Amino acid sequence: MFNFRNFIHLLLLFFLTTGTLYAKAMPLEYDAGRNRLIAYMLSHQLPAQHFGHKPLDDDLSLSAFDLYIRQLDPRKRFLLKKDIQELQAFSKHVDEELRRGRIVLPDAGMSMLNERIKDVQEITLQLLNKGFEPNSDDQLEIDPKKRAYAQDKEELRVRWRRILKMQIINDYLDLLQKDNGEKDKKNRASILEQIIQKNEPLRQELWQQSMEKVGKRNKYYLRRLLQSTRQEHYDRYFDAVARAFDPHTNYMAPTSKEDFDIHMSGSLEGIGALLREDDGSIKVVRIIPGSAAERQGQLGAEDTILAVSEKDGDPVDMTEMRIREAVSFIRGPKGTEVRLTVQKPDGKTAIIPIIRDVVQIEETYVKSAVQKTPNGAKVGYVAIPSFYRDFESTRNGGKGRNVTDDLRRELHALKLEKINGLIVDLRNNGGGSLADAVDISGLFLPGGPVVQVKNSQGMVRILEDEDPNMVYDGPLVILVNKFSASASEILAAALQDYGRALVIGGPHTHGKGTVQALMDMNRNLPLLHLKKYEDLGALKVTIQKFYRINGKSTQFKGVEPDIVVPSILEFLESGEQYIDNSLPWDTVEAVDFTPWNGVRFDLGTIQKMSQVLVEQSKEFQEIKIESAKAKERSDKTMLSIDLRNMMMDRIEREKDIASAQAGDSLEHLAMDKSVDDKKEDKSLQEQIEDDPYVKMTLSLINNLATQNNTIGDIQ
Repeated sequence: MFNFRNFIHLLLLFFLTTGTLYAKAMPLEYDAGRNRLIAYMLSHQLPAQHFGHKPLDDDLSLSAFDLYIRQLDPRKRFLLKKDIQELQAFSKHVDEELRRGRIVLPDAGMSMLNERIKDVQEITLQLLNKGFEPNSDDQLEIDPKKRAYAQDKEELRVRWRRILKMQIINDYLDLLQKDNGEKDKKNRASILEQIIQKNEPLRQELWQQSMEKVGKRNKYYLRRLLQSTRQEHYDRYFDAVARAFDPHTNYMAPTSKEDFDIHMSGSLEGIGALLREDDGSIKVVRIIPGSAAERQGQLGAEDTILAVSEKDGDPVDMTEMRIREAVSFIRGPKGTEVRLTVQKPDGKTAIIPIIRDVVQIEETYVKSAVQKTPNGAKVGYVAIPSFYRDFESTRNGGKGRNVTDDLRRELHALKLEKINGLIVDLRNNGGGSLADAVDISGLFLPGGPVVQVKNSQGMVRILEDEDPNMVYDGPLVILVNKFSASASEILAAALQDYGRALVIGGPHTHGKGTVQALMDMNRNLPLLHLKKYEDLGALKVTIQKFYRINGKSTQFKGVEPDIVVPSILEFLESGEQYIDNSLPWDTVEAVDFTPWNGVRFDLGTIQKMSQVLVEQSKEFQEIKIESAKAKERSDKTMLSIDLRNMMMDRIEREKDIASAQAGDSLEHLAMDKSVDDKKEDKSLQEQIEDDPYVKMTLSLINNLATQNNTIGDIQ
């Protein structure tokens, strides 16, 4: 009988003494020598090239081991507690594995995981043959962080019984709504309410269909997991080592050009979202401006994609799926519908239908509008979706379109309107061109330092606005949120440090204050290995860090606004400070700069005024209530798995969706933006006129303009 504990000890003995295992017995795609070379290069290049110069020691081994285990069985559906304890034998030896090139942890993990997947195949088959009692009350913890590994196979069986039962009930409710809802598609909740009121019995034929669908889906899911190759397990191990240095440092295995582009950008062709793999889940990083997903309005950053289906097709489980494979299910021809089953940050699930389309390029560019305050002051509003720049055209000798030129043009147009103040909206702006962050700062400043950049050798370079001319010198407000990152934070921080702008938003921005470089591992190979192996892949390594002109880093803490306002996502732990192995906040020497001496807000006065405005605002009070409810929902991760309770939960969810689509709820402010499912039919001015953040800013600017008697004068 196979004894895995003995296998672990044997592997550990080989690792510490003699050499590599199983090289000849494995598939041809696996090359032990190639993996030894990758391990050697990781052990030398990462400590040397990474900004933090972390030593490859026991502490880093423990971090890498933890990341490796989390990606091996991210939802704790397979491995037992004793399995993890046995794998712990490797936890402090990752550094030695890499240096010696004698790697065994991926083999041990793969062998153990595959053994447990086969156990689960047998368990699920037995459970599905036995059937389920829909009305018995079961409890299922859905947050893997709160869930322990199963103690033994019996506890694993109980866990899978609850998982399968939850899936069957969800499918059954889908079939009930579809079967009863052809004439009432707009009020799906009422279908289930009527069933509860009439106390209708279980529809056995639909229940059986659900059992068959769930059985088929899990058979495919488990078979797919077993098809992961030995090399894929090694690649994930190498990536865990890289991510132990910081979350933006990665090992990227060789792929086709198409797959490489997916890994670099995370772009979902057809809907317009950026993705990342997050411990076995596919998560949305951000929505591309002008994309189908943005126009539809319901998909948002930090959503977890649970399943994907065509309009009338069966959903495919995305759990533990690699990003390349997930993208293949989401892509499709323009005009076709894809349905994403997502889990929202507050724990709600929703099915989001999106019509695949190309990005509407105009929507990705700077846009402006003019708003009027009750006292007649004119306020310009500029939305900057990203810090874009057409580098390709520039490389070819042309002058590609860029965000700085576009913003300059919009500012000139707004000046002709004789605006009394300006709002620059950086909410959900994930960054882009560093050069444009510096240049845009110069549109509002008379020259001077903007940001400091420190490299891995400790050298600090100061990037300056060298143009003494300003385009706009009136009152300025910057809007930010948790999804404002990188170049957005550089711009907001610089204008805040100078006292040039008032920054308004949640408690902090994202806190991405680092720069990554792509290193081709096929270059600068050790001489003896030159051209000996196939493509080794690439490393994306953090090499630089941003610092404000006051010496403080934007990394980790982000930018803390001058005025903190309620956000519906206030409960969401989003940002660098919540990501494992993030580089810490620190400081360098401040640089000399001349503070802004033009028209500016009195911070103490304006903060008191903003508090009053928030308290008097119906929208902000509703946001506070909704945020508290969202936090309560996100904390409630123990689900009651029985037909009636799940039916009641779905009724509540369907009502929320219907209310959001009707514009009667605050779901449209989930990203601190005023958008809805008819956004593409509205002008920018119409989109922002009900935005509570913009409305409050208008009041603040109006107050400043009135105090300074500048209505009609600021240009």
